[in-house]
Amino acid sequence: MEFKDYYQILGVSPDAETSDIKTAYRKLARKFHPDLNPGEEAEAKFKEVAEAWEVLKDPERRAEYDELRQYGGRQREFRPPPGWQSASGAGAEQFSGDFSDFFNSIFGGGFQHREREWSGGFRAGGQDVEIEMPVFLEETIHDARKPVEYEIPVIENGQLHYQRKSLKVTIPAGVADGERIRVKGQGAPGSGGGPAGDLYLHVRLVPHPVFDVEGHNLLVTVPVAPWEAALGAKVVVPTLDGKISLTVAPNSQSGQKLRVRGKGLAGKGGRGDLFAVLKVVMPPGAAAGTTELWQQLAEKAAFDPRAEWSKHS
Repeated sequence: MEFKDYYQILGVSPDAETSDIKTAYRKLARKFHPDLNPGEEAEAKFKEVAEAWEVLKDPERRAEYDELRQYGGRQREFRPPPGWQSASGAGAEQFSGDFSDFFNSIFGGGFQHREREWSGGFRAGGQDVEIEMPVFLEETIHDARKPVEYEIPVIENGQLHYQRKSLKVTIPAGVADGERIRVKGQGAPGSGGGPAGDLYLHVRLVPHPVFDVEGHNLLVTVPVAPWEAALGAKVVVPTLDGKISLTVAPNSQSGQKLRVRGKGLAGKGGRGDLFAVLKVVMPPGAAAGTTELWQQLAEKAAFDPRAEWSKHS
């Protein structure tokens, strides 16, 4: 039995990332798709590419294969090592399809997610579609219904074209940046009655003009006038749920944080907190008479904000 080099079949290096392997598989699967390339040669090549992807996409099966590759790649006539048994749980009962003797000798099965009936016609699952989904912070605190438009590859009369598709999807509360949401059956249609592929949404949180994100907590910078910091004040602060009133204590410092519980982003353990960061700001210009008042304050306060430096110099 001939040893199959799945990396060579897909044209990738043995240390390639799964994303690169997936890209190579999709390119070759489209190139040799039986609907686009009638004939036994293209069909055989398509099956070989699909077999390589079935092994290399799964971390456990790939690790097993890499171990056998070190063992079997040097043999003219491949035989699994004595006592070999797949540890990935890929038994024959999990698979349906028509894969090579080499594959069956290692994993004992066929194709798990792409069903094919080679006698009586071709049957294959549709291609998955992956798109980025921008989500506003305000949309993460409750379940949100959002419209989505994307294109799916469709084969008709042996010709490949792209069809626009629109639907509304539910973005669950607490969704995080980089999270992947699966919408089953909304990818490309299958062939020969095969199941449709899936739609995968990659969440990208849209930067907010007011809030910064730290995990499930939010930070908002709150400008305060010098006299508000000195005397104390009530200030109105925005949150994702609306505005609230905060108390700035007398003699507050710039950079001081005021914590508001439960006004951050949603998470599995509940909502995070909002931290209001005080920032003392000066008036844009000196109004008539204010310079003299500042001068009087400076003389009366006799305050040196850099006094600590003298202790270390």
